[in-house]
Parts: sequence; C-alpha cells; structure tokens
Amino acid sequence: MNGQVVTPLIIFLVFIFIIGFWASKKMNSSNSFLQEYFLGGRELGGFILAMTMMATYGSASSFIGGPGVAYTQGLGWVLLAMSQVVTGYFVLMILGKKFAIMARRYQAVTLIDFLKERYKSKWVVILSAFSIIIFLFSAMAAQWVGGARLIESLTGISYMSALFIFAISVMVYVVIGGFRAVALTDAVQGAIMFIGTLILLIAVIIAGGGIPKIISDLAAENPKLVTPYGFDGGLTPLYVSSFWILVGVGVVGLPQVTVRAMSYKNSKAMHRAIIIGTIVVGSIMLGMHLIGVFARPIMPGIEVGDSVMPLIALKVLPPWLAGVVLAAPMAAIMSTVDSLLLLVSSTVVKDVYINYIRPNASEGSIKKMSFGVTAVLGILVFLMAISPPDLLIWLNLFSFGGLEAAFIWPVVLGLYWQRGNKFGAITSMLVGTGSYIIIHLYFPNPLGMHTVTLPIVLSLIAFISVSLVSGKKETNQVSQLT
Repeated sequence: MNGQVVTPLIIFLVFIFIIGFWASKKMNSSNSFLQEYFLGGRELGGFILAMTMMATYGSASSFIGGPGVAYTQGLGWVLLAMSQVVTGYFVLMILGKKFAIMARRYQAVTLIDFLKERYKSKWVVILSAFSIIIFLFSAMAAQWVGGARLIESLTGISYMSALFIFAISVMVYVVIGGFRAVALTDAVQGAIMFIGTLILLIAVIIAGGGIPKIISDLAAENPKLVTPYGFDGGLTPLYVSSFWILVGVGVVGLPQVTVRAMSYKNSKAMHRAIIIGTIVVGSIMLGMHLIGVFARPIMPGIEVGDSVMPLIALKVLPPWLAGVVLAAPMAAIMSTVDSLLLLVSSTVVKDVYINYIRPNASEGSIKKMSFGVTAVLGILVFLMAISPPDLLIWLNLFSFGGLEAAFIWPVVLGLYWQRGNKFGAITSMLVGTGSYIIIHLYFPNPLGMHTVTLPIVLSLIAFISVSLVSGKKETNQVSQLT
C-alpha cells in the first residue's frame, strides 16, 4: 500500500462526510422531509445543477470502463464517446422549464410522481417502479464494482475488503444527507473530475513523447487504432450513429438525470447549467478517452481494461499527485452511486409505500422508512457486486438502454402531446423494455445498429398508435352516452 497515494483519497472521503453531516442538519430544519431528502428543496443553482448532472452521468463507465474500451478500440472509441457532449443540453432543453413547471404543479418529488399525475394510472406507476428497480440495480452494481476495483488497485487489499470500504463510505453520507448532500458532493466531485482529467492527460502525453509520437506508435502497432472504425473495424458508421441515441438523445429518459431537471431554482440557473454542463462534459469525455488510447503505447499488454486508468496514473504521476488525480474516478463513481441509491430509495418509499401501502404515513415513519430502505438497498447491491463482470461498462450501458426504452416517450410525449394517454404509456413501456431485453439477449446489434435503437423506435410506434386508437374509443363512448 502506497501511503502517498492513499492519503489524498482519505482526505477526500473525510471532506465528503463533512458535507453529508452538514446537509443532514439542513434537512432536519426543513419543513418538508420528502422535498428536502429527495430533491434538496428545489434550490439548485446553475453551477451545482450542471455539476450534479455531469457527475451523475459521468460514472464508473466514463472514468474506469470508458478508457479501458478506448485502450482496446483506439481513437474510434473516442469519436463515439464524444456523442455524450450534448447530454446536458438535450436534457435541459427538451425537459427544461415545462418539466419543472409541471413537476411543481403536481408537487412531484420523483419522476414517477410526474408520470402518476400525468397519466392517472396505477399500472404506469407499478411498471415505472419495476423498471427503475430492475435496471438501476444493474447500474449500481457496476458502480460498486468500479469503486472496489479502484481501491483494490491503489491499496493492494483484496477485492472484497475494497468493496466493503467503498459501500460503507457511500452509504453513510447518502443515508444521512439525502439529495442536498448528493448535489453538493457532486459539485465538489465534478470539479475534481475536471482538474484530474486535465492533469492526467497532460502527464500521459508527456510520458508518451508527445501526440505525434503516440499516434505513430499506435499506427505502427495496428493502423486501425488511429481510424474511426476501431481496432477490428467493428465501429461502423451505422453503429456509431445509433450509439448516439443511447448516450446522447436517449439520456432524456434516464430517471437519475431527469430528476435533476425538476430540482433547479429558476430559469437563470437552468441556462447557466446548460453552458457549464456542455463544456465540462465535453472536456472530461474527450480527456478520459484520449488517456485510454494514449496509454496503450506507454503500457502495452494490459489485460483487464478496467485497470488502465489507475495503472497509467500510478506510472506517469508522482504518488501524491496520482492519489489526487485518482480521486476523480472515485468521485465519478461515488456521485453516480449516491444518485442511483437515492433514486431507487425514492421509488420504493414515495412511489410504492406512500402511494399504495400507507398514504397517511407520518413524517417520522417516512423518515425512518427512507433511511432504512436506502441502507437495505445498499446492502443488496453490495451482495450483487461480490461476483463482478469482466468489463463493467457493458453492465452500465445495459441499464441505460433499458431505462431509456421504458421512459423516453412517456416522459417526452407526456409533456408535449396532449393526446398521449395511460394506455399509450403502458404499452410503450411494455414494448420498450420487453423488446430491449429480447433483442439484447438474442439479437444484439440488429442490422449493425446499437441494441437500444429498435426498442426506442418500437416503443414510439406503440405509444402513438395505442394512444390514438384508445383515444378514439373513449371519444366514441362519450358521444354515444350523450
């Protein structure tokens, strides 16, 4: 164990805990526990909104898995990853004011709150809760694995011990601090990610002898590494353009991102967040994936892609600075885990328990239930992460696709198309998630497109056609009665 590397990480964790305890005091003084615990009182400013969106979206797959895939695929994966630059812009421009206004009108604390009031359907709520719990468990497991692998590679302790340390660290400040703690720590973590990425990219370029030397070394090893098509030519134009749906436009359907679009305090904050978020996401995504590619000539032969980031940082930086820089992927992982943990907890407590089990639950019992559910969920994800997959980015992207197929049209068309109804929403969610799972398991990347493309198209057709047909039936029934 290298003390100079580990010390900055320990200092970082202590600072995060301090923010969590401060947020818990603010939460105790709030009039509404639910509004404060799950939305931070809807008081996010532009900078914090941008950073919490970016930090929630920029996860273990961006900082650990992404560079690992770029290490294997070459510059083609960097091009593909840059489709994520528009994420914050799309989410806030498409949802933006209308979503925030309607969420406040409905007193919505969660995405499912909004869907419940918009469609007036118990089945929409149940399907939404089921989708969030199933797919976000996959996403959380990926983050748990990423955090444990990072700690394992830095300290030399066993994977199980590293997983335990990471789980305890996250659960303490999420359980006690709620959304405000998550948003504030995301702002700190986002700044660390930005600075850490810049430092490491510069160090890797210097260690490789400059960009021209690195590019020539890559081309000498395999000319395809410096083309847009990947080391084996697998990144076809059709696949890359359809992948943009998954990590660009489709992000509008991710509950962990959309909930941020109902938490800002005013329009000025939203507009500032669009600008800051686009710049920061673009810089980090470009930097992290270039680091993965540029590491290949410096450290050839790395077999486990998820270890590229920590290994290259330890090689090209002094130990103390490596510890500071590696707080960036730790920050990315923790900021995503805390958001997902809180989102699944709010689904269980607010959308299922309060809506259908104990509608008249007291503030005290809701508070105990929220803390308890968050802790239990953390333990369950810990158990899932004990047997990790080989490359966690695929686990994370699987959950992204499932959530987008379920939610993108009920959310977007629910906002902008008055004729959309509960029958269309239910059918869209069933078709989207059902077709996504079937295609993912049996027909991956059909016609050369990413797996998520067809389910999103099918769910759109299902939403529009069923809404129109059922709307006509309702109109005919009313006219017959009158």
